Amino acid sequence: MKVFVGTFVHSTANTPMVILTDTALGIVNTKIAFIEAAEKLEQLKIDYGFTDSCIIYLTQSQFMMPGMVDTHIHASQLSNNGLKLDLPLLEWLESYTFPTEAMFSDLKVAQDIYPKVVERLLRNGTTTASYYSTLHLEASKFFAGLVHTKGQRALIGKVNMMVNCPAYYCEDSLEESLKDTEDFIQYVYNMQSPLIQPIITPRFAITCPTDQLKGLAKLAKKYSCHIQSHLCETKSEIEWIQELFPWSKSCTDVYDSTGLLGEKTIMAHCVWMKGTELERLKECNVGVAHCPNSNTSLCSGLCDVRKLLQQGIKVGLGTDCSGGYSPSILDSLRRALDVSRTLNMQHQDNHFLTLPEAFRLATLGGAQVVQMDDQIGNFMAGKEFDALLIDLEDTIEDKIQKFLYNGDDRNIIQVHVAGRCVINQQNH
Repeated sequence: MKVFVGTFVHSTANTPMVILTDTALGIVNTKIAFIEAAEKLEQLKIDYGFTDSCIIYLTQSQFMMPGMVDTHIHASQLSNNGLKLDLPLLEWLESYTFPTEAMFSDLKVAQDIYPKVVERLLRNGTTTASYYSTLHLEASKFFAGLVHTKGQRALIGKVNMMVNCPAYYCEDSLEESLKDTEDFIQYVYNMQSPLIQPIITPRFAITCPTDQLKGLAKLAKKYSCHIQSHLCETKSEIEWIQELFPWSKSCTDVYDSTGLLGEKTIMAHCVWMKGTELERLKECNVGVAHCPNSNTSLCSGLCDVRKLLQQGIKVGLGTDCSGGYSPSILDSLRRALDVSRTLNMQHQDNHFLTLPEAFRLATLGGAQVVQMDDQIGNFMAGKEFDALLIDLEDTIEDKIQKFLYNGDDRNIIQVHVAGRCVINQQNH
């Protein structure tokens, strides 16, 4: 058993930020056994049978928070971070993103780049990520095994795309797409990893015809898989989708009619949504990955997160690397606040997000979006211990705020996933 004593900050369903001082948190194996006032330590020793040697006291400059959740990131694109973000989305994909992803047909490229990606995210406090790999089966399998070995919790999706994409980076047929996707799903499940799950990943409706979307939905149902894609990111994307699917009522309807919307579905962006589309997301309990860095960098638009939350829609944060140029969810948190305040200045409604609310989006909100809030997202007994040890000089509330606004990987001393310390800079 391991017991941490000190200050903890987390979110609950009712309160976006709860600060617990003089608190003891006990871990048995991978899970939180208790979180109690430190004054109960002597009784807790008797109840749980641990000794002083099991106790780790946090210093006055330290606190612990839940690990952060990245609900939308393209692992293969991280090497492109900060490149040509002055281009509109569709042109940027064609000129830079697709050529980069195509390189992963060479397994050596995946073996070189993917370890750096996972290490970078862990160092930045991302304990759970919903990853897009590429359409390459072997590289995607390698990535799944790597993430498990590194100790990160993740959803990993082999990308599906077979139309309106370059001939050099395209699935050859519907049969190949579905066969490789099912192969990848079975491979991940056969790993029997408590940390890694497969996620069905149609890139977006522009690159996936109706029969492919329906086929992927059937696989998701067969294997009870998560699903992820992009929705209403830009106006030009919406116009093109309406041309490709003239029978549809909206972009959301394309995914809905093909069976891809449900409580395990993550839709990235959702910037330009009609009221009826928001209602449908709520009805289907779909989660939204808010990617403010990407949305502003590519001039896609400003997502009104307050409106989504008022509709009762699950919202988490995503980096969307490399549409977003930072791999840090702290950056996403800060930019979510910026976007919300910008919208407030435009509308003068005083409904902008608060720092505690953005903190919840980065932790418990993200856990809800990836449908893991029964396992992770805050410090509740029975949940997995995914946590960050933060070191920053100041008073308790001030140091939490300063970390969320100004902190980075240098302040993240330890990263724990499922009770295992996967990053330790305590003695560096």
